Amino acid sequence: MNTNSNSYTIIYASVMVVIVAFLLAFVNSSLRDLQGKNVELDTKKQILSSLGITDVADAEAEFAKVVKADMIVAADGSLTEYDGKFVTAYEKEFKENGRAHVFVCEIDGKTKYVVPVFGAGLWGAIWGYVSLDDDKNTVYGTYFSHASETPGLGAEIATPHFQSLFAGKHVMDGGNVALTVVKNGKVANPEFEVDGISGGTITSNGVAAMLKNCMSQYTNFLMSK
Repeated sequence: MNTNSNSYTIIYASVMVVIVAFLLAFVNSSLRDLQGKNVELDTKKQILSSLGITDVADAEAEFAKVVKADMIVAADGSLTEYDGKFVTAYEKEFKENGRAHVFVCEIDGKTKYVVPVFGAGLWGAIWGYVSLDDDKNTVYGTYFSHASETPGLGAEIATPHFQSLFAGKHVMDGGNVALTVVKNGKVANPEFEVDGISGGTITSNGVAAMLKNCMSQYTNFLMSK
């Protein structure tokens, strides 16, 4: 075949495209399970972080030790054990399947509950986990993260300083979710309110809305004894 002909060039290019496409598909298929496991492990680390557990050598083992059950909250507030595949996208899980998860955990012999939360910040998705004491009303710890908030401003929700402000706050006031974030320096009721981020008002409002919207899904559970 004439290697300088147009037909040769077309055939050669077509063969290379097929080969490259095959290799990419093979690599993607080979890495899919590994990528899925990494996402799952990162989710478990985030849940542990809300419980104040960070930088552990084996997060998978620590998660198995601390988290006693992955439960689904029924409309009446009762819990049933979830027996499906470990979930890493709780907004999708709730919107598509109507399932609100709560993790029953044990820290130093005491029961803690971890609730996933999700919402929107200034530039994209925000999410996190709120851990509660066994009274289901006192915040034990939190973890928040974001997709694309502004460094030094909205992105501060992912810092230990901001997250630590929630510890000891209460979630429910009567039958309503009262845990919230207010404008920086405007805390009037420290039992429920947390200072927002200076210069990150929209993201702070996003966290406040996220807490109200998501925690409200658990009202009957949180009010049950």
